[in-house]
Amino acid sequence: MPERPSPQNFLPLKTDAFYVLLVLIQGERHGYAIMRDAADRSDGAVRLQAGALYRLLRRMLDEGLVVESQRRPAADVDDERRRYYRVTPLGRRTLAAEADRMASLAAAARAVLRQGPALA
Repeated sequence: MPERPSPQNFLPLKTDAFYVLLVLIQGERHGYAIMRDAADRSDGAVRLQAGALYRLLRRMLDEGLVVESQRRPAADVDDERRRYYRVTPLGRRTLAAEADRMASLAAAARAVLRQGPALA
């Protein structure tokens, strides 16, 4: 039986991968919606380009962080060329582990900053 991948294997996540998982946690999306929602969630700081997004999604598919969804919206509101993606349980655990990692870093920085400058 193959070893189950650990979320720690994927950390630290690059910013674009973090936002793709963050968007997909909220539900299945197609590529353009992922790009739009990542830009919205990051207040415009993350602007995914189509080619880069699809390379990232291919890697995340290969790693088991996301899967292509077989469910489709109604044909009258969908474009048959669109591919929809959803986060896997591994992707969810990886996002949670990255959020914990970043919270720990922020807490460490805040603790040092509260102490004030070191005297020379």
